[in-house]
Parts: sequence; structure tokens; C-alpha cells
Amino acid sequence: MFARLKSDLDCILERDPAARSRWEVLTCYPGLHALLLHRIAHRLWGRGWLWLARWLAHWSRWLTGIEIHPGASIGARVFIDHGMGVVIGETAEIGDGCTIYHGVTLGGVSLHKGAKRHPTLGRDVVIGAGAKVLGGFVVGDGARVGSNAVLTKAVPPGATAVGNPARIILAEADARREEVASKMGFSAYGITQNDDPLSQAMRGLIDSAASQEHQIALLWQALERLSAQQGQPLPPDAARLEQFEAQKFNDLVGK
Repeated sequence: MFARLKSDLDCILERDPAARSRWEVLTCYPGLHALLLHRIAHRLWGRGWLWLARWLAHWSRWLTGIEIHPGASIGARVFIDHGMGVVIGETAEIGDGCTIYHGVTLGGVSLHKGAKRHPTLGRDVVIGAGAKVLGGFVVGDGARVGSNAVLTKAVPPGATAVGNPARIILAEADARREEVASKMGFSAYGITQNDDPLSQAMRGLIDSAASQEHQIALLWQALERLSAQQGQPLPPDAARLEQFEAQKFNDLVGK
């Protein structure tokens, strides 16, 4: 018991720069208090003491502002930061090392009792402030859910979900898009950090430009092979490159 408490304290000290000591965390962090009370309520729930478990969970919510159903399963080294307004449903499962910020809901969309109605979080998942994760799906290991996102579908491991409704950004696709954007002379994510329509349109343009660049490269290779076979070299000006006018994009978005 004391080893697990020490692990809980240390994980908060690692993830919260405002935490100064174990004593401060132990006495002043409602997220820790809610988890400690939940472990007792969860044991009572598992042994069939349903009313007593719900009663303890009710008082835990009153003391901490965090509502955790005693039936929820929560792993080790979970950090509920600030925590006010967090709601975790009965069939929710939270893996080791997850971080959950204030205003998060791990809720359900089904009214069938006994069904898996709430989400399952893998290991080291981060759920941003105000996010709503609704349904009995899985959020993969190392995934991120952005602040105020409304997520109703599964998230692959390592991916990021942002927006309302949430869309999935795969890590590899995200890195590839940023690489193409840097070649064009501007940063796609330096334009805006918000998931607004203009930002989405810019990402679409970048993806389209990357696809066209690849197709042009294939056509150029085919022309070179055809010219070599016929013994007729391409004209010197055939390889002329057009200049991408990044400033027009910057002016468009008011940068």
C-alpha cells in the first residue's frame, strides 16, 4: 500500500512542475485524494457492498469535485491534474500512467445495463482539459486527446484526436505534413493552433501539394527514360521549377 502511494506521489512530482514536495502533494492535491478514496470504494464494489461503495464515491465527489464511479477500473501512476469536474463512468478502464485534466468526461452513450458503455484508455494516454470521451471504444497506448475535443470513436496508439467532432491525426502523417510544409517555406502549425476551418483547409492544401509533387516526380522520371530511349535529350528549360509563393499563404491567414 505504501509503495503504491509513493509511486502516486512520485508520478505527480514528475508531471506537475508546480508540485514541490511529497507532503504538498499528499495534502493539497484533490486528484490524489479522489484516487485513494476510489480504491477503497472499488474494493467495496467488487465485494458486493454496492450501496456503501456508492456512498463513499458520493462523499469523495463532494470533497474533491471529481466523480468516479466505484465500478471504474484505474491503473497505477494515474494523475488527475486539478480535477474539478472530472467524471469517470462505471465501465471505464484507465491504464497505467495516464494523465487526465480538469473537466474531462469518460462517459457512455448506451443505456443498456451491464454493457461496456464507457471508454478504455491504454497506457500513458493524455486527455486534455474539457475533453469528452464518449462510448465503449479503446484509446490506444500513448494517444493524446486535445482539450475540448468530443471523441466518439477509437484512437490508434500514438495518435492525436482534436476538434468537435474529434478527428484523428496519425503521428506519421502529421510529421510528413509538417515536413512538406517546411519545404514550402512556412509552418502549417505556426499559422494557428486552433482547429478552425482555415487551419483544416491549409492542411488539405499541404497534403494535396505533397501528392502532386510525388506524381510530378514520377512523370519526370518517365520522360527522362523515354527521351534516353529515343536519343533525344529534353530541352534545357524543361526542368525549370516554379517558385512556391508562401507569402500569399501568410497574407491569406493574416500572419
